Formats: sequence, structure tokens, C-alpha cells
Amino acid sequence: MHFDLIDLRLYLHILDTGNITAGAARSHLSLAAASARIRAMEASLGIAFLQRGRRGVTPTAAGNALARHARLLLQQAERLQQELTEYANGVKGQVRLLCNTTALSEYLPELLADFLCAHPNLDIDLQELPSLRITHALRQGAADLGIISDAVDTHGLQTRAFRDDPLVLIMPIGHPLTAGPVSFIDSLFHDYVGLAANSALAVYLEEQALHAGFRLQTRVRADGFDGVMRMVARGAGLGIVPRAALLRWPHAEQLQAQPLTEDWACRKLLLCTRSFEQLPGYATALLDALTVGAGLPVKVVNDNAGLQV
Repeated sequence: MHFDLIDLRLYLHILDTGNITAGAARSHLSLAAASARIRAMEASLGIAFLQRGRRGVTPTAAGNALARHARLLLQQAERLQQELTEYANGVKGQVRLLCNTTALSEYLPELLADFLCAHPNLDIDLQELPSLRITHALRQGAADLGIISDAVDTHGLQTRAFRDDPLVLIMPIGHPLTAGPVSFIDSLFHDYVGLAANSALAVYLEEQALHAGFRLQTRVRADGFDGVMRMVARGAGLGIVPRAALLRWPHAEQLQAQPLTEDWACRKLLLCTRSFEQLPGYATALLDALTVGAGLPVKVVNDNAGLQV
């Protein structure tokens, strides 16, 4: 069996795109060269890795096993290269950090800017995703670090506390729901100002509404928490934002806010990875910066045994 890194990277690109043509293009190979490489991989073991169909390709059981090991091998190769290049001047490394909406907008900008200034040879590949997708990506070795809500399952991962991040319901002045404690379900009978449909928090709130047997009545979507709060203040509907965003907004007196009574709204944000001890040096440096920035102890909660975090 002779698979090189180009073979493995090509195979993963094919799985990610769903067809050999797009995978070849992403790998900067011709379709003929890519097809020949895949055929040679399959012939070397006498096993089919891909099931071909009119709509593209899907992995076989053996193909899924190959993908799992290929991701680990490529990640290890990248870490090897990046750790060795720390000895060479001017060569950059990269940390892949996945985070949810609140972390991206409320907590990370200053922390990441300070980190980048202190580490001129490091870059950060930052992406916003729902917490559930972040945990899946971390388990597959597709990212170094994640920042997630404590509402998701972290089995097989390690976590550290990052921030308390409760969600609050914001309303125009004088709205009927301002009279007392309010639940998310109570609010679903009213119109909403939402975040962009692909926002991690928007996806999360839609899921919570569906779990309760309702749909969010979203009249308009705003670009970011500031936009939501400005439109709610003008009477366009209700909104749900992190308390941190409301406290930061300079016109908070134009709104009324109530904490939501559901447990999932009283959430905490966690730093998360497969293993803190096995992080490469450049990722450990970012982890330390985020932990120090949070002003929190570096206590590790290991959920590899299925413990609730």
C-alpha cells in the first residue's frame, strides 16, 4: 500500500465536494490524473473506497475508515511542518479556531488582535459554526480549538471554562412581556427580529423553537447584534441577544430586557479540543492567551468517560 499525502488530500477533497471533478480541481489536478490516483489506491488493496452514482460519489465502509485516518495523518503532517518551521524565521503557522456567534462578536476581537500582535509568525483561521458542528469537527480532527456552548454533548473532548454567556429577551419599551419573568415559549407568539439565517445563534434559536413545537416568526433579519437591538428599539419585534452584547450597546436604555427562564438560555461558553496536552505549540499559545484573557483557572474537565460538563 503506497498512499502519499497528495492521494490522501485528494480523497478528502473528493468527499468534501461530493464528486471527483470538483475534488480534482480543489487539489489542482486534472480529472484524468485524479481518477488515476483513486483507481491506483483502490487497486493497491483490492477495495473500493468510493461508490459512484449519477449524483456523485459517496464513501464505502472502507472509504469512511480511510477518511478518518487520512484526516489524522494530514493533521499530523501539518503539525509536524508547522512545529519544525518555528525554527525558521519568517515562516508562518496557522491555528484553526471554530466558534459560535457570541464568541466571534463579543469576546474574541480584542483577544485575537492582541495574540496576533504578540505572535507575528502565526495566523488564525477563524470560522463561525453552531456548537454542535464545532464538536463534530473537533472529533474529526478538522480544527485545533473550538469555543462552544455548554448545552452540547462534549463526550470524547476536553473543555475549559471561557465565559458566562446568558441570553436575554429584548423588547421595545412598554411591550406586554416586560411585566415579569418570561419564557422562550411565551415569546414565540410574537414577531421577531432575527440574525442572519446562517448565524450560529439564529440556527440554535430556530432549533429550540422547533423542539418546543413552534417556529420563530421572523419578520426581518439584521446583520449582527447591534442591528437587532436597533430594530427592536424601534418596535420591529422581539429579539434574543447575549447579555454581553446588550451591556456593550450604548443605547440600552431604549430597550427593555428580561432573562429567559429556560436552562439552555443560562449558558456558559467553553474552550474545547480533543486533547489539550496533544495540541501543537502554536495552538497551545492561543489557548493560553484565551484562558488568560478570560481570567479563569486552567482547570481541565475531561469528558472522555462520558461525564456531564
